[in-house]
Amino acid sequence: MRVLAQDLKYSVRLLLRAPGFTLVAVAALAIGIGANPAISSVVNTLLLQRLPYRDADRLAVVWEHNLPRNRRDNVVAPANFIHWREMNQSFATLAASSPPYSVTISGDGDPEVLIAQQVTAELFPAMGVGAALGRTFVPDENRPGVRVAVISDRLWKRRFGARETVLSQVVQVQGFPYAIIGVMPPRFAILDSTVDVWLPVGFTAESRTPRGRSMAVIGRLKDGVTFASAQRDMTRVGAELTTMFPAFNTGWTVNVVPVREQLTGAIKPALFVLTAAVAFVLLIACANVANLLLARATARQRELAVRAAIGAGRGRLVRQLLTESLLLSSAGGAVGIVLAWWAVRFLRVVAAERLTIPRLDLVAIDGWVLGFTLVVAVLSGVIFGIVPAVAGAGASLNESLKEGGRTGSAARGNRARSAFVVIEVALALVLLVGAGLLVRSFVRLIDVRPGFDPHQTITMRVSLPPARYRDNASTAQFYDRFFQELDGLAGIESSGAVSWLPLGGLGAATSMVIHGQPTPPQGQEPVTDVRVITHDYLKAMGIPLIRGRVFNDSDPADARGRVVVNETFARQFWPNDDPIGKRIHINWDDEDDEIIGVVGDVKHTGLDGTVRPMTYWPYRRYPYNTMTVVVRAAGDPAPVVNAVAGTLRRLDPGLALAGIRTMDEIVSNSVAERRLTMLLLTVFAGAAVLLAAVGIYGVIAYNVTQRTQEIGIRMALGAQRGDVLRLVVRNALVLVAIGVGTGAIGALLLTRLMRGLLFDVRPGDPFTFVVVSVVLATVAVAASILPGLRATRVDPVIALRAE
Repeated sequence: MRVLAQDLKYSVRLLLRAPGFTLVAVAALAIGIGANPAISSVVNTLLLQRLPYRDADRLAVVWEHNLPRNRRDNVVAPANFIHWREMNQSFATLAASSPPYSVTISGDGDPEVLIAQQVTAELFPAMGVGAALGRTFVPDENRPGVRVAVISDRLWKRRFGARETVLSQVVQVQGFPYAIIGVMPPRFAILDSTVDVWLPVGFTAESRTPRGRSMAVIGRLKDGVTFASAQRDMTRVGAELTTMFPAFNTGWTVNVVPVREQLTGAIKPALFVLTAAVAFVLLIACANVANLLLARATARQRELAVRAAIGAGRGRLVRQLLTESLLLSSAGGAVGIVLAWWAVRFLRVVAAERLTIPRLDLVAIDGWVLGFTLVVAVLSGVIFGIVPAVAGAGASLNESLKEGGRTGSAARGNRARSAFVVIEVALALVLLVGAGLLVRSFVRLIDVRPGFDPHQTITMRVSLPPARYRDNASTAQFYDRFFQELDGLAGIESSGAVSWLPLGGLGAATSMVIHGQPTPPQGQEPVTDVRVITHDYLKAMGIPLIRGRVFNDSDPADARGRVVVNETFARQFWPNDDPIGKRIHINWDDEDDEIIGVVGDVKHTGLDGTVRPMTYWPYRRYPYNTMTVVVRAAGDPAPVVNAVAGTLRRLDPGLALAGIRTMDEIVSNSVAERRLTMLLLTVFAGAAVLLAAVGIYGVIAYNVTQRTQEIGIRMALGAQRGDVLRLVVRNALVLVAIGVGTGAIGALLLTRLMRGLLFDVRPGDPFTFVVVSVVLATVAVAASILPGLRATRVDPVIALRAE
């Protein structure tokens, strides 16, 4: 310990004596080490930490799998769920929940629109989570007409002031009285963290007959049952249900997905890419600092030789030099933790609001991440310090003590430094290619036309309580009055509403029959998405009419028998014919429909998604209680919100607006995950290029210093300044060329792992590779210009005087 203390004191004095070297080394290591705990915190939270459910590794999400369309995570028919519970042999518990939907809650404050979810009583026990206050549902409450509710901790604190008396309180949910019976623990969620109210599912005797698919199912495996055996068991159950209900279940099977995979499967590829990226940045930082230490060790050869001459052994010198390396890596790690804390705070506070990644708001630097960072710092110190330490301690004693001596170790040091630069360039090229591919993908993605005009358009949800709007007629009458009022407001060009907003993540679809075309085999019927719209929705969204007409006031009161379809629908089913006047039967009711118009395609699932056949129904025929209102403003859409809210309160004081967002914001949020991945990888690539530039500059500058006499001789023999500059730049370009060639091979192999993150760009895109190579060559030239210019100013007389 006494010797270690001496080494530490000596190392601190040396590093403080060279502040420029120390600052550059610590900054490089802070970038390399700091990126690791930031990404490691995300990986730890999303992929490694225990989920907040009891024995979460026994939980699975069970979906229906549509085989003809290869849709593996389709929602489940309530009837199938009921039969699954009775027929499966793998799950101790199966529970179901509805998709999240909007409800209006009133009582104990102003009316408010919240996100609710209907669940079976078995769901909370299946997840192993009980109420923090009160209780959850009991099996007897799985029936119609039960009016009890469980609320989130977030809602309890915000609306009810965290009062325990909330358990005796009755609130109005959709106009019906519900007694609050429980409050869930903080941050509890069932696949969707936006839900604030849970209500019981009311199954009836008719629920056993298959009709419609609308539920998510979560199950807890029995002891000793694996996910693979559960999948085989549920496949058997699915086949038996197809035999029982062939008209409904032909072409369908069952898909069992572990809960963790369900929550993080989509983000895994991006996390793996970013983890590899921060590892590359760390390696580049280590190579950079190793280069600095090699140059420093060469400059200190006389000092080390003197220490060896007075009795210091080689091991003792290596230990002293490694102590300096570890001191540098510790300082870099400390600064890196500060950078990582800032990055994690950004992810938790800013990014989590825009992204739909589950549990991103829980990301934090914990003890495991700090321990990992300590290990990274120590290993980094050893990795970048071992070569300079061995090279410095192994220099020739006699040669090092000679006046102006040149040693073979200097040449070996130059080769090592050049090798490090090649490694830096190769790794930087891999990162730059990855970032370049993501940038090109993102540029092409945002250039995709969504099929509507998002500018000057704002959206908001309205939820009509069924207690007061009991039938289609009263619901349609409200929307009639509401939009008549909106159309008369100043600053509004057009307004409308839709059941499921584009890029909103949810939708409705069903099978259909096309009259006049061959009947397909059972289970392979054509499918169409269905959206219910008010009269001016298409105009408010800027969706163009291609042919025919849209709904208008001359249509019958319920507008039955008339639908509008999109271009994909028309092109897929009548590629060489006019669809206007053609008749179809959509399996939502018993009536046939006539196509009266064709409108432009709209990207509903995402800008990178495939446009599917779409049918638009008039709202008088099938009015939803919850609709998303769309308003196109003449100018800035923000001031319009107050006017719309005032109109709503005037028509019904018990209603409220929710989910107020511009369509520009919705479009932007739909690509937020891709944007974040692109930005992070671009930042890492930029750091890699900066570090590589510093490495190139350091090697070239040191080589110029070492070759001062050679350059003097060349100039004495007639070499011009341009010749010397070209010599220096050529040396840099040779190193970059070797690094680019090596890195290109690695990039071709590694970028194939990014295929799922790319859009309309191939992993081996030649344009990206060429541009990145040119960028690195430009960086090499820029980094070598200053040492080259310094070399051209060498005075041959002064350079040769020592000889």
